[in-house]
Amino acid sequence: MNQLHTPKASRNQDTGRERTAARPDGRGAGEASPEELSMGFSMRSASRTGPIGSSARVRPGEAATRGYGRRGTFTDVPTTTSHRPRSAAAGRCGAALAATASLLLPLMTAAPAHADNPADGKGAPKVPPAQMSTVGGELLGKPGPQVRRGPGAPQLPKDLSGRSWLVADAESGEILAANNAHWRLPPASTLKMLFADTVLPKLPRNQTHKVVPSDLEGMGAGSSAVGVKEGSSYSVHDLWLGVFLRSGNDAVRVLSAMNGGVPRTVKDMQAHAEDLQAKDTHVVTPDGYDADGQVSSAYDLTLFARSGLQKADFREYCATVSAKFPGEEKPGKKRDSFAIVNTNRLLTGEGMPKGEPYKGMAGVKNGSTTNAGNTFTGVAQHDGRKLLVTVMNPETAEPHRVYTEARALLDWGFEAAGHVQPVGVLVPPRGAADKPGDGRADQATQHAQASVAGAGGGMWTAVGIAGAALVVLAAGGFVVHRRHPLPDRMRRRG
Repeated sequence: MNQLHTPKASRNQDTGRERTAARPDGRGAGEASPEELSMGFSMRSASRTGPIGSSARVRPGEAATRGYGRRGTFTDVPTTTSHRPRSAAAGRCGAALAATASLLLPLMTAAPAHADNPADGKGAPKVPPAQMSTVGGELLGKPGPQVRRGPGAPQLPKDLSGRSWLVADAESGEILAANNAHWRLPPASTLKMLFADTVLPKLPRNQTHKVVPSDLEGMGAGSSAVGVKEGSSYSVHDLWLGVFLRSGNDAVRVLSAMNGGVPRTVKDMQAHAEDLQAKDTHVVTPDGYDADGQVSSAYDLTLFARSGLQKADFREYCATVSAKFPGEEKPGKKRDSFAIVNTNRLLTGEGMPKGEPYKGMAGVKNGSTTNAGNTFTGVAQHDGRKLLVTVMNPETAEPHRVYTEARALLDWGFEAAGHVQPVGVLVPPRGAADKPGDGRADQATQHAQASVAGAGGGMWTAVGIAGAALVVLAAGGFVVHRRHPLPDRMRRRG
């Protein structure tokens, strides 16, 4: 990943090379067929349901933003994993072990600020503070790797160099292991997850907007861009594809203008972060571009991903491998489009060993700036288990290191699940405990609370992962959805 190392400029995303390919059946690259989205069942009960689309459908533009804690569905697909198979008995044994753990974590308290942990993207310390926030559990406030291995649990991957990382169960919210989870560091474009989770529900995807010069004012030097042009019109759907696939700061600026402007959007994002109990986060820009005082943490970024994945449109965009983006509108000429490809290398496989994506990967967002280094949050599924991983600023100077470390942590997490006691929990949003859910979700909530004793609030179902292969040059990912099914196929617009 190339970064622009200049005193007054910051490169704001690894954009990679554009590529696309058509499928033999005539669908666009990365487009899933109805058949690929047809096998669904409950995340909670594992009981079979009808094919996706056989019950209520999500209308175009509708986001699945219903109450937290309800059942989810996802498409189940066979996957080849690099970890040892786990038996159901092993999972039950691990759950019992976790439930009897004497963690007694105070989950809702934040540690006071410390002078050795400045909320400033510039000059961030090389060493984590001796005490950090304890939101989610006391162990998360301690520096260094935190893991509670039980019988049969594998060792953590060797040579992890990320300043901060975390791997968690996306459904229960249990954190399997973490390192400096609450270290406040520059987030780069992973902050766009909070931007999307905040703004996406406010703008109908079919709404169009003609870009004026003021919409693009304030973009930092070296910003990543999808190619938005002044005087041209774009749909909200197009702009979100630009945000998620190409990390376009130009698309972020236009969507912010549609939301009332950058200052209003920053204020909205900060308020939403507080609602999610993401207390390490201070928002200065909506796009994650380096700015004094702009920080987040591996813990908070994981909260943003988990919240965003509750929304159908968010899941669609972050799991899309390739799409067409509208070109510039020119008088008297037909408007062309060009291919854009997701910069998440674990989703596309670009630059990865053998050019293969991580099996079961479904997003979420990567980032890179001068101050932040490389950051990444991802979600993946194997054998019905869904894990979230966040890695911030690997110190090893190796191409794509953030992805190799995230992949190693996912492999470890899938193998270790059921054999480790949680070191903390992803807290629910404020007021989530007051939202109704069905009986099975409530039982799952109680179990999650018991497994990390002292958990406050009602834990909510995080995300289901659909197994629709998004094929691009023999590389694919999986789309994610929750209670309400996705449309028959992923949508593309030229």
